[in-house]
Amino acid sequence: MSPTTSTVRSRSQLLDSTCSLLTLLVLLFASIELCGAATVVDVYRLIQYDLAGVPFGSRFSNLNHNAGSSIHSNDSDLSRTVLIFPIRDLDLDLIKDYVVKKRQLGGMLFLLPRVFGFGRERGSGVDEGEKDVVVRSKLLELERLLVHASFPYPVYFAFEDENVEAILAEVKRSGASGQPATATNGGYKLVVSTTKPKKVAAPIITNIQGWLLGQKADEETTQLPTIAIVASYDTFGAAPALSTGSDSNGSGVVALLEIARLFSLLYSNPKTRGRYNLLFALTSGGPYNYNGTQKWLRGLDQRVRESIDYAICLNSIGSWDNELWIHVSKPPENAFVKQIFEGFSDVAGDLGFKVDLKHKKINISNPRVAWEHEQFSRLRITALTLSELSAAALFLENFGALSDSRHFVQDSAITKSVKLVAESLARHIYGHQGKNIQIFAENSSVAINPSYMSSWLDLLSRTSRVAPFLPKGDPFINALKRELEEHVVEVSAQHETLDGIFKFYDSTKAILTIYQVASVTFDLLLLLVLGSYLIVLFSFLVITTRGLDDLISLFRRPPSRKVKTA
Repeated sequence: MSPTTSTVRSRSQLLDSTCSLLTLLVLLFASIELCGAATVVDVYRLIQYDLAGVPFGSRFSNLNHNAGSSIHSNDSDLSRTVLIFPIRDLDLDLIKDYVVKKRQLGGMLFLLPRVFGFGRERGSGVDEGEKDVVVRSKLLELERLLVHASFPYPVYFAFEDENVEAILAEVKRSGASGQPATATNGGYKLVVSTTKPKKVAAPIITNIQGWLLGQKADEETTQLPTIAIVASYDTFGAAPALSTGSDSNGSGVVALLEIARLFSLLYSNPKTRGRYNLLFALTSGGPYNYNGTQKWLRGLDQRVRESIDYAICLNSIGSWDNELWIHVSKPPENAFVKQIFEGFSDVAGDLGFKVDLKHKKINISNPRVAWEHEQFSRLRITALTLSELSAAALFLENFGALSDSRHFVQDSAITKSVKLVAESLARHIYGHQGKNIQIFAENSSVAINPSYMSSWLDLLSRTSRVAPFLPKGDPFINALKRELEEHVVEVSAQHETLDGIFKFYDSTKAILTIYQVASVTFDLLLLLVLGSYLIVLFSFLVITTRGLDDLISLFRRPPSRKVKTA
C-alpha cells in the first residue's frame, strides 16, 4: 500500500470520526433544549381595539422574556421582563403606577383564580365566600383600568395552575434574594409565538327575532297590539376569549328563552291565545351603544313599530336577593308607565320581593345611551329595562367582565325574574291586573322549568360572545336561532355591520411555553468542559490514525520564509 493511499484513508477516518462527534453534539444540545420546557399554558390576550382612531388595549402579542414578580428598585430595567401577578395578591396601586407612568415592561401575565373559569357552577342558594367577593371586586377594578388604557407590550391572562404557581414561587424566591431572573443568572423564560394581530374587517352583528301571534276576535280588522321582549346576548371584556357574561347578559338571554317557551304553551291553544302579538328579539352590539338594537328597530316595518304597546328589556337579572329595578325614560307620572309599574309591583309583592322604579330622561342630542330601552324611547316607543343594577354601567363596562362567571349567578334569582315578567305579562294580556292569580303555578302544565334555564346558562357561561369575533354563521348564533324556532314562529336573523368608530384586532388566544434557562456561568462551565473533551478526543483520533508526530506537527511553528530560502 502506497503512503499516499494510507494518508488519504487516515484523513477519511479522521473526517468520519469528527462528523460523528459533531452529530452527537447536535443531538445532545437538542435534547437539552427540549428538556428545558417547564410547562405549557393556555393564555388569553388583553383586548386590542381602536375607538375613533385612538388605540386601546394590548398592542403586541409575541413574548420572549424572562419571568419576574415585582419591581426591585425604581431604576430597574424591566423592558425584557414579564411580570406575573396573581389576582389574589394583586396590588392595584402598583398596576396603576405602571399605567400612569407608562413604564416599559416586557409584558404582563395575570393569574386568575379557577373560580372565574368556564362553566364553574355555583350551586343553588350557596353564597360565595368572602374571599371570592374581595377578589371579584379587585378583578372588576383591574378590568376597568386595563380596558381604557393602551399598553405597548403584550398583556395576557391565564388561570391558576400548580405548575405555574410553583414556577412563580421560585421566581419570587430569586427576587427576594436580590437576584431577579436575567440572562446572567438564569431563571424562567416566557415565550408566546403567535401571528401579528390583524384588524377584523367589517365586523358583523346579528339580531334574531321571532313571533307568537295573538288571536283576533271575529271580524276584527285592526292590527293587534304587540309587546316586545328583548335581551342583548353579546359581551365585551378585558379578554375576549374569556368574556362569557354569565349574568350580563347570559341571565337575560336565558330568561327570554324561558318566557318564549312558557307563552308558546299558552298560545298553542286557541282558547288561551291572547289578543296581543309577542315579539321576541335577541340583539347584538349591546356594549357598543346597543348598536344592534338600534339597527333592528330601524329595520322593522313602520306598522310593526307603531303596533308595539311597550317593550321589556332584560339585563343582568341573575345576582340579586330581594330587589329589582325598572328603568324608564318616560316620567313616572305617565299614566301608562304607572300602570305597567303597578302591574310588576303587584306581582313582586305576591312573590315576596320588591321592584323599584327609576327614571332617567334621555338626551336626544347625545348619541350615547345607558340602557337598551333608550333606543326604543328615541323612537317614541314606551319601554323599560328590568335589572338588578340600580344605575347603568359606564361605557364598555359590565358587559361580560372577567369577574362575571357562572359561579356568582343564582339560578333562583333568574327563576324569580322569569316568574315576575311572565306573570306580569299574563295579567296584562288576559286582563287580570290587580288580581292575585298565578298562571304559571308550580307543578302545572305551564310551570317554569329551572333545569331548562340552568342548561342554557351553563352553555352561555362556556361561550365567549364578543360580537366582532362571532361571524354570522357561528355555531352559537345558529343554536340560538334553532332554539327560538322551537317555541315561536317566523324566526329570522338580521345581519348588520357594526358602526365604524370601533376597530378590533384578532389573536385573542395563544399558547404560553415556560422554559427553565441556565445562567451564563453554567453555560461557560459547560463550554469549558466540552472544549476540553473535544481537544482530548481530537488528539486521540490524530494519534491513533496518523501518529504522535503528526499531532506534534500541528502545533509546531512552521519555518520562516528566510530559512526555506537558505
